[in-house]
Amino acid sequence: VSIKEGASLRSVSLQLKNEDVIRSRVIFEVFVMMYGGEKRLIPTDYLFERKLPVFEVARRISKGEHHLAPIKVTIPEGFNSAEIVESFIPKLPKFNSNNFLAKAREGYLFPDTYFFFSVDDEQDVLKSMYSNFEKKVSTIRSQIVASGKSENDIIIMASIIEREAKGDADRDFISGILWKRMEIGMPLQADAAPVTYDKKGLPDAPIGNPGLEAINAAIYPKKSSYLYYIHDKDGNIHYAKSFEEHKININKYLK
Repeated sequence: VSIKEGASLRSVSLQLKNEDVIRSRVIFEVFVMMYGGEKRLIPTDYLFERKLPVFEVARRISKGEHHLAPIKVTIPEGFNSAEIVESFIPKLPKFNSNNFLAKAREGYLFPDTYFFFSVDDEQDVLKSMYSNFEKKVSTIRSQIVASGKSENDIIIMASIIEREAKGDADRDFISGILWKRMEIGMPLQADAAPVTYDKKGLPDAPIGNPGLEAINAAIYPKKSSYLYYIHDKDGNIHYAKSFEEHKININKYLK
């Protein structure tokens, strides 16, 4: 049973009567008033697994006890907004992809496992993901400040690292290489962000939504003598100090 926002007590009692959830509208309305008045009607979808006494129906609707099973959605690290949309469309009937994409702030939709209800929409998803980002990043915000880089730059770099790395082993090294390229005035040339081949410096915005490990890698880059890297067909990384060494690695591991 779906109780709409702003529905009056009389309209709800009529709806429940018509759907055979209750027999007496008067008794239902009396119990709702006892539980807190007409304004205590909580608009959402309710699942009534079996016939219930009218006072129990009134209590559940007054308390918002919908009895709907939570829906699990896992967003992997690095997913961008469009990929996140594809994760939610088949699971949340009220999710509006256009509204989500119009309001989503790339880089700040924290990748994690979430639980929603079938009544939740894109606004609920955005609120939950932004809140999770703030919760996680607030624990390391002082470290971001200490790095001397802006939070926005850290998130942008982390989003590139998330896409460029193949796991925990190479995030720090890749971070060090990319920051070093910026320092010496070399384009980032990151395959995950084609724009970095055309212009120097970071892209204007994150290319995806990084997890905490990638953000930490952006804060704490691993210094090395390397300037280039490639991943072979098995995902193993190979570093090079010069472009000549890099070309040798390409011929050796990618051809």
